[in-house]
Amino acid sequence: MENGKKVFLPPNGLELVLASASPRRSDLLKQIGLENFLADAADVDETIKKLEAPKNYAARLALEKAETVRRRHSRCFVLAADTVVTCGTRMIDKPASKNQAEKCLRRLSGRSHKVLGAFVVIGADNQYVKRLVISSVTFKRLDEKEISNYLASGEWIGKAGGYAIQGRGAAFIKKIQGSYSNVVGLPIHEVYNVLSGLGFKYREYSR
Repeated sequence: MENGKKVFLPPNGLELVLASASPRRSDLLKQIGLENFLADAADVDETIKKLEAPKNYAARLALEKAETVRRRHSRCFVLAADTVVTCGTRMIDKPASKNQAEKCLRRLSGRSHKVLGAFVVIGADNQYVKRLVISSVTFKRLDEKEISNYLASGEWIGKAGGYAIQGRGAAFIKKIQGSYSNVVGLPIHEVYNVLSGLGFKYREYSR
């Protein structure tokens, strides 16, 4: 136990590799005391396939990321994830420009949307576990000043759906159903359960 905290240690000296460069995902793992892990992003083609459903797209990318990183760390636990936002029948990707971010905010304004969080864990014995977690988020109706100020903040950059629920975007959230951390980038309760089921145990230690 370090400073009264439990720390997540890998069994038999094995490491966990997070197949992501996302600081939000790393922070979520650290939040539950999991500190001994390596962040190693996977470079995969994220082009959506023709007629591919959003949930299948997220699941496929999570699997491809996990398998790519697994080849570099063959004896480690590997965790990979992908987050997709949908509003109605449309998938809302990470905006590549301020103009695209504005379109995202206007589409989400006053409406509910889904956040699909797919993740894959490959265990030390090469066992695969795949999960898909869905959260529902309802936005307040945004006025022109709110949209303009949020765009100017730059917080939308690199965010699925063009907003960050853990930042300024929290002010726009009227209601959320399901996992909050899933909206941030990783459904941490489900990840914890899967890791525990594969032999990743909480251990207490003292320094």
